[in-house]
Amino acid sequence: MTATQSNLAGLSRFIFRAPSWYASLGFALLIAAIAGVGAFDSGLRDGTWRGLFFVGKDAWEGIFFVGIPTVVASVATTGVDRFFGGRLTPNRSSLLALACEIVLVGLLTVAAILAVLTSLDQRFVYDVLVVALASIFALRLLVIIAVSRSSILVASIPASIQTLASAFLLFIYSGTLSYLEVGGPILDAYLMPYFSRSAQAPDVLSALTPDHFVLLGVMCVIYAMSVYAFLEVIDRPWRNSLGVSVLDFIRGFIGHIAEGSRELEDFFEQLGQEAVVPVTVLAFRDGEGEEKAQFVLPMIHPGPMGEIGGGNFPERVARRTEGLAFPPHATAGHDFNLVTEREVDTILEAAENAHERIEYSAEASASVRVDSGEAKLVGQRFGDDALVVSTFAPNFADDVEYSVGLSAATEARTSGLDNVLLVDAHNSNNGLEGPDLGHVTPGSRRSFDMIHGAGAVGRALADAEGGLLTLGVASDPTDWTPRDGIGPLGIRVAVSEVHGETTAYVLVDGNNMEPGLRDEIISDLCTSVDSTVADEPAVVTAARSDGGRASDADHASDADDTTDPVGDGGGPLVDTAEVMTTDTHIVNTVKADNQVGAVIDHDELRSLIRRLVSEAVADCEPVESGMAVEHAEVTVFGNDRTETLASHANVAVSMGGAFAAAIACTTILVSVLIFFLA
Repeated sequence: MTATQSNLAGLSRFIFRAPSWYASLGFALLIAAIAGVGAFDSGLRDGTWRGLFFVGKDAWEGIFFVGIPTVVASVATTGVDRFFGGRLTPNRSSLLALACEIVLVGLLTVAAILAVLTSLDQRFVYDVLVVALASIFALRLLVIIAVSRSSILVASIPASIQTLASAFLLFIYSGTLSYLEVGGPILDAYLMPYFSRSAQAPDVLSALTPDHFVLLGVMCVIYAMSVYAFLEVIDRPWRNSLGVSVLDFIRGFIGHIAEGSRELEDFFEQLGQEAVVPVTVLAFRDGEGEEKAQFVLPMIHPGPMGEIGGGNFPERVARRTEGLAFPPHATAGHDFNLVTEREVDTILEAAENAHERIEYSAEASASVRVDSGEAKLVGQRFGDDALVVSTFAPNFADDVEYSVGLSAATEARTSGLDNVLLVDAHNSNNGLEGPDLGHVTPGSRRSFDMIHGAGAVGRALADAEGGLLTLGVASDPTDWTPRDGIGPLGIRVAVSEVHGETTAYVLVDGNNMEPGLRDEIISDLCTSVDSTVADEPAVVTAARSDGGRASDADHASDADDTTDPVGDGGGPLVDTAEVMTTDTHIVNTVKADNQVGAVIDHDELRSLIRRLVSEAVADCEPVESGMAVEHAEVTVFGNDRTETLASHANVAVSMGGAFAAAIACTTILVSVLIFFLA
């Protein structure tokens, strides 16, 4: 993720789930009642009980004149909008009506305060009422156009419901009809009792005149023109450079966050480009042929958010895998987000095809660790294939570009390996802080560190002595939730053993990890120390000269400095370990920055991982392993599309706010001028 993308992701802090329609309506009626008590204050007349009666009467009048239009708008807007082909749901309709009621009450409250503190009269308050009713019409028009993608004329029909309902009640109960010559005593006798009911309304409404309703119509036309101008100016850059509308993005984004809809995928599908991605599968089976574990690594990015696109890819893999699934993060950035969840099925089919072509072998090598500049890699050969895990910890890093990972895997194969499953451990980052979020791009120093390190791993594994492989696994879905930064897969551990040398692969279902946490976990599990080499990659093999597993006595001096969150003696459990995250974006539905360790207690996490590694060590048994690669054709965001989208969205937010304020000020000035002329 780049800095531009992080700015866009940071906007998610303003997003919330839309409440149910009845919750919005209940709150709207409560606000209306409070507003009625304030606006139609009858006071304590002749004693407490009589005073309470009038307070209740004021509350009812507030519900009638303020709440009823909100209820009508909440109930009717969805039906009218859907009749014209719109997509507004009852929850969104009710929330929109509530928001407009709050705007109306807020503006009238400010006007009333100004009228009391200054020499302004009641006429000023009703002038503000006209502006408020026109404003909520404009707000509703903007939202309905964005959500339903209707034309401005069609959207004006459902958008006007709340304003028309309020104006209709005010027209009847203000007695405005009495100002007009309707057409004779007979017609007046039939109309006046029903359409002129000032005697049943609060006295303050009598200040309304026909001029107010004429001005309301003029204001609504002006405000509608302002909304149209605003949308045209904001939307033009999107159409010119991306060929899509910003309204489609807004509609899809709100729909996904508020109600979990799939509308956002329709928008991304318009942006998508075809891509061919390798899908690598590493499988382990026991002596009876039962699958024990399976690593599945397509070179895609599990984003963009929630379950949109490939955001929940790790869980989808786990549901389709026979053994314990390990779906770590591949070397791919947001440009390789799948545009729709349907594309995940294509990836899974490719993984199944690869799995069917696997040729198994009982031979493997011990793992090796390579330090190359900032890059640190752990590799292990299984037959003629290899699993390689790369990290830049303790430094901060985010996604590795697709081309960098492809080059690194190719470099690792130059020493004779057939296939390489290259994992981006994605386990150390400082969130969304700073201009550089650690994106590993082509041509950067880090990209060459990783490529050179992968080559060194390939050479070391090609020369490594083979032996029989044993493997143990363990997992725990945990009690943590995506809000805690942990996805549904929880924590999974695989421990391999060759020549008595053990290597633990720890996979946490989360999106990156808090700085330093990875190193704490490694120190809990083993005594392997990352060496720092400035120039040439250094290979630190896990194999001991005597071919046996390191004893507790060998590590006694190191164990004294190792924390013991489990309380089991604190001895090393394995010789080498690496911690990975899946980069699942299901944890980022509401919060853009929700890394592993940001919410949960570090000691609890370390204790759980150590327990799982102990269980995996105890579970070790002879296995066969094999790897195969299948290429899948999928639709992804495309090269630079994510950056372009993020840039346009950030500009729309920053410039759009200023432009909206300018249009609002201009419209208000025009409104004031019209009031003076009228």
